[in-house]
Amino acid sequence: MSSPPLLANDLILFARVVEAGSFVGAAEATGLPKATLSRRLAQLENELGERLLQRSTRRLVLTEFGEHMLGHARHLCEEAEAASQYAQHRRHEPQGLLRVSLPPEFRELSLVDIISGYFRAYPNVRLELDLSSRRVDLIAERYDLAVRVAERLPDDSTLVARPIRLVRNRLYASPGYLARNPPIVSPDDLLAHVGLMLAGAGGERQAWRLTRESEKWEGAPRRTLSANSLGLQQALAEEGLGIVALGEHFASLRVREGRLAEVLPEWHAPPVTIWAVTPGRHLLPQRTLAFIEQLRQVLGEDA
Repeated sequence: MSSPPLLANDLILFARVVEAGSFVGAAEATGLPKATLSRRLAQLENELGERLLQRSTRRLVLTEFGEHMLGHARHLCEEAEAASQYAQHRRHEPQGLLRVSLPPEFRELSLVDIISGYFRAYPNVRLELDLSSRRVDLIAERYDLAVRVAERLPDDSTLVARPIRLVRNRLYASPGYLARNPPIVSPDDLLAHVGLMLAGAGGERQAWRLTRESEKWEGAPRRTLSANSLGLQQALAEEGLGIVALGEHFASLRVREGRLAEVLPEWHAPPVTIWAVTPGRHLLPQRTLAFIEQLRQVLGEDA
């Protein structure tokens, strides 16, 4: 099947020529060469099967057919201008549907601050959030953004990952837990304690990997309580149920309030990065860019 002739753009050029009163004036208004405008208009007349303009050395005169077609051409101009204005407005004023995938721990840690600030600032955006540990397919499932927490992300040429914050991890427990259990002076002492462990997406338990300068240690307590919610593990640690690995950013307030204390302060777990992952690199909607900026404002940029 042959493609239909693209008349709309040429009809708009026809209206521009009439408005300008000459090909020279239309060339200045549109930025197209006079010869190009003349050729495009001639092609349009051939497609339509009738003359639109009678040309002379001094002026252009509309034919009867041209007068009738001018109304359609001007309507196309108005629609094109309205579409351009709408696109410009969307660039400056976030609106529309924003679909975001977040890890479940954001429910307990920072999500309320992120969403409340964003929702108040951009009331014309409709938010649709998915909180789960599964790795969504942004393109196939039509997500605008995914927030992911990882040391590194797999290579994917169809996605762009923007670092939001580097999170440094340490071990924490409540002062009450530390007071009633054996002292911890080296990583091997952790084996006799209760570990509040983060479970992977497949349910597997993730061991602790600790570093002190050039020294490294990896292991897990014999008694563990695993869950895929970091916020839950943090709450359980505050209740004195065991030791948890947390980012300094999230634990600092609990430490200041006396609800948590550092365990083995000279040792730290591998840092992770909070990433904002989007499909593609160019022409992100303003609503997506605004959400990424809100993430940076709430979490504090340190990447």
